[in-house]
Amino acid sequence: MLKINNVSYSYSLKGHKVLDDFSLSLSSGGVYGLLGPNGAGKSTLLNIIAGTLTLSHGNVTLDGTDTRRRLPVTLTDIFFVPEEFSLPPMKLSKYARLYGAMYPRFSEDDMKRYLEMFELPSDVRLDALSMGQKKKVFMSFAMACNTRVLLMDEPTNGLDIPGKSAFRRFTASNIDDERIFVISTHQVRDVDRLLDHILIMNHSHVLLDERVYEIQKRLKFIETNNAQLITEALHSIPSIGGASIIIPNDDQCETDINLELLFDFIQRKPDLAKTIFNAPEK
Repeated sequence: MLKINNVSYSYSLKGHKVLDDFSLSLSSGGVYGLLGPNGAGKSTLLNIIAGTLTLSHGNVTLDGTDTRRRLPVTLTDIFFVPEEFSLPPMKLSKYARLYGAMYPRFSEDDMKRYLEMFELPSDVRLDALSMGQKKKVFMSFAMACNTRVLLMDEPTNGLDIPGKSAFRRFTASNIDDERIFVISTHQVRDVDRLLDHILIMNHSHVLLDERVYEIQKRLKFIETNNAQLITEALHSIPSIGGASIIIPNDDQCETDINLELLFDFIQRKPDLAKTIFNAPEK
């Protein structure tokens, strides 16, 4: 269990608090999509979970151990892939030897398998790669560390279309009951079918914290040009030839979640959403 306990953080002593008394719990076996507007604190939250920022209040614990203490028990079980990063001027094989030694479950065979999915060789020089190639290499290394917690900030930014497809494949192939994946992204269509839990935040508030199947039980997402349905919908946004709408799932007929539509609904009508998800099941 990963627990964020009443954390507060600002980047200066008298500055605006990016997070203020923020709490959240994440359970093993979940692939969490962390969504929110720019400036909501998503990247800050991932850094806090990884233990790289000092909090003014609260803590983050992995199985009861404070991640900010930077003890081996958490350092070897949490890997953070930030949106922007740098890699040293060396061959990947040397990088893997040096840094893979820090992770007890690192597998060079796994790394090579992920690189093959990205159609990259394993003997590349890190300083000879494009930004997109560096991201593919770093994510392959991160996944091969086999940590119980893997945090990814905008992992598909900079990837080409085949790269995004490969990312979905190798992430899906590593989901198990022992691991926690947290994917923070604005590119929701790149990851929507990977997620089994949706977190939507806005600064210090969690607006939605629900499993995908629970959202599908409560809401139906459809495209329609039916004027009456559009008028009566819980939420709608215009689309080509009509509108994308959310209606109550009264007939229990499951539809795919439209994450962009859901995000817009939760941001614009948080009180209505809270009423829907707090209501007893029919």
